[in-house]
Amino acid sequence: MAKVYDVPADMLISRLSDVLKNEDIPAPSWTSFVKTGAHADKPPQNREWWHIRCASILRKIYLNGPVGINELRNVYGGGKPSGYGAAHHKDAGGAIIRQAIQGLEKLGYVEKIEKKGRVISKQGMQKLDKLATEILKELITENPKLKIYS
Repeated sequence: MAKVYDVPADMLISRLSDVLKNEDIPAPSWTSFVKTGAHADKPPQNREWWHIRCASILRKIYLNGPVGINELRNVYGGGKPSGYGAAHHKDAGGAIIRQAIQGLEKLGYVEKIEKKGRVISKQGMQKLDKLATEILKELITENPKLKIYS
């Protein structure tokens, strides 16, 4: 069985966002006009950015868990230009990450560990590994010369 490490991140996140759209993880009403952080100039242009962010957060928790909200804010933040000097790092918005994690917890994909952060649950790990296996099988059928090292 393939793991999340074995497949390209962009393919996994796009597939997982499609899965999360079909499940009960509704986007909040404010997602159409909110910026993703102090570093951003405009709201995201992609209408499906909420489900993509949820999928990306789930993958990050799988890879780096236990992870806290502030660590994720740092990861999803970016540079904000300040005058003529170099850009300074600004964290991403915390409400976006908190609500995404709360939605993933309701689905049972993420669990909270006191004083440590969030980790992926057994159900979430099975879902991601199953999706990674499907993607890897498709990649192998498309390119039979692809070498897989396990």
